[in-house]
Amino acid sequence: MYYLKTIEDRIRIPPSMFGSELEDAVQSILRERYEGRIYKDIGIVLSINTPKILSQGLVIPGDSGAYYTVSFEALTFYPTVNEVYRAEIKEIVEFGAFASIGPFQGLIHVSQIDKEKFYYDKKAKNLSSKVLKKVIKKGDDVLVKVSTVSMKATSSDTKIGLTMRPDGLGKPEWMKKKGEK
Repeated sequence: MYYLKTIEDRIRIPPSMFGSELEDAVQSILRERYEGRIYKDIGIVLSINTPKILSQGLVIPGDSGAYYTVSFEALTFYPTVNEVYRAEIKEIVEFGAFASIGPFQGLIHVSQIDKEKFYYDKKAKNLSSKVLKKVIKKGDDVLVKVSTVSMKATSSDTKIGLTMRPDGLGKPEWMKKKGEK
């Protein structure tokens, strides 16, 4: 889910930025420090908005920079267990499918696609079931539920498990409408 968090921090403005507007320098430093980084407690920071300078510049003897206490809003994304997302299948592999949820990709293991067993078709590069002839391929839109989240320092190390087994999840055409058999 997306969150808007208010964060307070102390930042250092280097002497090379003294000629620019203070607000621009603060925004630039905050973006460099926070955007695109993952924090275990708040998730990935997508953007920094409305920075406010809360203190006068503090100069420490022996350091040529100036320190400011600032407050800002950070738009973050943090998936939690049992959240449902509309996702796009990005890649099909032998053991499942990778789907995008927000800025992350999660794995839908073959055992978590449906109650029916799915098989990898190497030639067609898709996953399909034999009885009901359901097919998952790259580019499909699906409804998924987050089953596990392991937030790490980088997006490549972050692991998100997804499932489509519960009723109401999966590809839209798999959903039975009332009165259908």
